[in-house]
Amino acid sequence: MRLSPSPRGPLLKPGAVGWAKRRRRVPTTSDRGGHGASRLSPPYGPLLAGMASVVSCLLISTLLAAEIPQNERRSGTAFMSRDTQAMQEDDRANPGMLAVLDGEALWNQAPAGAKACAGCHGDASSSMKGVAARYPAFAEARGRPIDLEQRINLCRTEHQHAPPLAWEARELLALTAYVANQSRGMPITAGMDERTRPFVEAGRSLYNRRQGQLDLSCAQCHDDNWGKRLAGSVIPQAHPTGYPEYRLEWQSIGSLQRRLRSCTFGVRAEQLPYGAPEQVDLELYLMWRARGMPLETPAVRP
Repeated sequence: MRLSPSPRGPLLKPGAVGWAKRRRRVPTTSDRGGHGASRLSPPYGPLLAGMASVVSCLLISTLLAAEIPQNERRSGTAFMSRDTQAMQEDDRANPGMLAVLDGEALWNQAPAGAKACAGCHGDASSSMKGVAARYPAFAEARGRPIDLEQRINLCRTEHQHAPPLAWEARELLALTAYVANQSRGMPITAGMDERTRPFVEAGRSLYNRRQGQLDLSCAQCHDDNWGKRLAGSVIPQAHPTGYPEYRLEWQSIGSLQRRLRSCTFGVRAEQLPYGAPEQVDLELYLMWRARGMPLETPAVRP
């Protein structure tokens, strides 16, 4: 059950959740005797009210400034141990490369009575270069952005006349990893299409919204406390530069949506279904937030 879904930005306005815990009470007209005569001698009443207003502005400004500046953004790779970094950097040691190899086989394999992906797109190393760096991308037929997994399933249903692959299915993850791997090292450009702007903002709102029984937002961990430790693990900045990625915790490769659902579970909030519009909006915002950073698929994470 999602609780207290208040936006993070206006959180410290008077009247908002948590304001009372941070603010000394300023006497109001209900505390005054006679016709508005303050119990506090002038000018202390107006002075305290003015100070409260200044503190409020400073706190709000601090929160709005908490978003990580573009030139300080770092990939999750930077927060890993040297051993894990070495595992990611060596394709012979990177376990995520097994999914990429499976995806290459599926790319060239035709479903019954249909063309293979290669039959339309040819050599993925050229036709898919830069594609994953643009996703989630706006889909005219849907009137909203879709992510790379949804794009692959649309190709299957509309052009190959094959059934869609299930979320987190080995085949879907493999094809997604293979396509994304063709853009490895290229800068992320998702969210630059003007049509995606409202969806980027919707994702930003969700990222900054406190939710769940722990009443936490994504931003409180990944913007305000990155580099610190949570349960022994370093908190990264939440840039999705390597999905699908291999997580040692999972002992398998997984999608960004799986990771988002894990975080939602962690704050004891209601998990959104795979493929939910809100999930894609959040994906889009995270990719836009990581714009310019190189794609690393398949990344390896703890």
